[in-house]
Amino acid sequence: MTGLITGSRVRLRPAAAPDAARFEEILSHPEVARWWADAEEPVAAQVSYLLDPDEGTTTYAIEHDDVVVGIELAFEEADPQYRHAGIDIAVHPGWQGRGLGSDAIRTLAEHLFTVRGHHRLVIDPAADNEAAIKLYQSLGFRPVGRMRSYERGPDGSWHDGLLMDLLAEDLVPTAALAGS
Repeated sequence: MTGLITGSRVRLRPAAAPDAARFEEILSHPEVARWWADAEEPVAAQVSYLLDPDEGTTTYAIEHDDVVVGIELAFEEADPQYRHAGIDIAVHPGWQGRGLGSDAIRTLAEHLFTVRGHHRLVIDPAADNEAAIKLYQSLGFRPVGRMRSYERGPDGSWHDGLLMDLLAEDLVPTAALAGS
């Protein structure tokens, strides 16, 4: 999955080596690291993975007014029996609260549904990341279940995650969001 994807307010472009310093800055910010940090992997290694992910994963730089404001990933399951995609996102705190994360998720979701042919998407925020969960629900994602001791936090302890999914027909139209 390659190429530029344009939303209402953001542009998603495949991540490239020149994004490394900005990605490291985003992931190192305490408000992002709180949810993204890996106790056993340095940020530089995480950025290296983002720039050269596993097959089936695409990393995008989220741009607004030609500034990289975040990182978004799409994970695609190719097995026809379980075909679906997953999304992950991190927006620099200086750009949060402006609707850019919402536009980035919607833009990638629409692309995964219409261009890539998926019928279902998943996202898995930390169970106590209330702001992210509220945002995902506003787009139509629904909680599926709590995953106990799902991920290791920056402090090395295990934390619960919330599995959420979105069917193509559940994606809230842009006009409905503008009216809320």
